[in-house]
This record gives sequence, C-alpha cells and structure tokens, in this order.
Amino acid sequence: QVQLAESGGGLVQAGGSLRLSCLVSGRTFSNYGMGWFRQAPGKEREFVAAINWSGSSTKYADSVKGRFTISKDNAKNTVYLQMNSLKPEDTAVYYCSTAHTPFIAAPMATVLGYDYYGQGTQVTVSS
Repeated sequence: QVQLAESGGGLVQAGGSLRLSCLVSGRTFSNYGMGWFRQAPGKEREFVAAINWSGSSTKYADSVKGRFTISKDNAKNTVYLQMNSLKPEDTAVYYCSTAHTPFIAAPMATVLGYDYYGQGTQVTVSS
C-alpha cells in the first residue's frame, strides 16, 4: 500500500520561507518521479513543481519559478519543496504525489501523471 505523508506547513509572513517534506512508503521511491500540487479555497488543484525519477530534471509553475525548489532524497524516501520569498497568494493546502509509472524521464506537470497523493499540509502566508 502506497502512502505519502506531508509535513512542514505552517503560518509565515510574506517574504519568509518554509520547507515541506513528503515521506513515501510502499513504493520503490528511487524509481518514481514526484510532484507537488496545491489547492486554495474555491480553486482547482494546480501544479507547483515536479522532479523526474533520477532527480536530474525539474519543472516549475511560472508562479513559483525562481522561488521554490523541489528535490528528492532517495536514501530517505523523501521529496522536499523549499519555498522562499513566500507571497500571500501561495496560501493553500500543498499535496505531494507520486508518478503512476516508474522511470519517466520528464517531470510531469499535470495531475494525469500521478496516482497517489498525501493528505496535504496547510501553508498560510500573511501579508
């Protein structure tokens, strides 16, 4: 059974930083790409960042490019999202996800590429 558990969310002032973590179990983590998505109240879930299975390629939404960094530590079965220069519009529940197929070379930027999601962690940025 595949399980994902996010942590690291919280309340931060605009301009601050947070690092989200997502621990994955039940799947050979090193073989799969990972993604982060977010959902604000009343809005659709949107893509934030993705990393391919080897960690050699990443992709970001335009809204977070240059501020967020995704990385994965295969030894710890964990994917991270470092978020800097946070803005009030980054406020949302953040979800990590695992790709549905192993060894995909390109990081995927749509929900169609993923099959399992965590329960989410709340990020609130105050102005």
